[in-house]
Amino acid sequence: MSAGVRQLPLDLPVRAARDRESFFVSASNALALAALDRWREWPDGRLALVGPEGAGKTHLAAVWSQETGAPRIAAAALPGADLRALLGQGALAVEDADRLAGADEAERALFHLMNLAAAQGAALLLTGRTPPARWPVALPDLATRLAALPIARIDAPDDRLLEGLAMKLLADRQLLASADAALPRYLATRGPRSHRGLAETVAAIDRAALAARSRPSLRLAARVLREAETRGPAA
Repeated sequence: MSAGVRQLPLDLPVRAARDRESFFVSASNALALAALDRWREWPDGRLALVGPEGAGKTHLAAVWSQETGAPRIAAAALPGADLRALLGQGALAVEDADRLAGADEAERALFHLMNLAAAQGAALLLTGRTPPARWPVALPDLATRLAALPIARIDAPDDRLLEGLAMKLLADRQLLASADAALPRYLATRGPRSHRGLAETVAAIDRAALAARSRPSLRLAARVLREAETRGPAA
């Protein structure tokens, strides 16, 4: 490549770490983690893990899955799935269960799954953005069961969690070792106050650093944040 050619940033796959060691614990998620650790004590073997988009529900579900042997399945994939086989390990995580509201086949599949889990004594973890009692499901019997679920909640992130999340996001992209040491703290205090916003910012910093053929620095991060502020919220 000649010196005059500018390197183009490529959207390469990012492998996110999903083990317990990479899950950063703070006041906003410690109670949810403790609830999953006590899964054998869940009332009727059921729990709903709720929190905003990108709050770490998938990561926590993955940790729980690794430690219990539970398979994980998206709620949208329940119709047509072998529900008895899914419960064969004695535990199952169903992700994005709030998104099936209004989908008749998916609602019926979840209702049947909850009945099977109760009959087999299997543990069942559901994840969603809001408490299950607020999911606008059309099946009355399912709505009743969902409203009775105990809840573990991940709250809005605090500075400590955002800093840890920034470190994880940089590490997922193999940027942490080369980044300015103060960058995670800078992003926690100056960057977006949401998990999704911070992830998008780190992705933008990665692209900008690749394009400039430089390391992720505070100056580069400040430029990315200024550009994002100028563009305003995405439509």
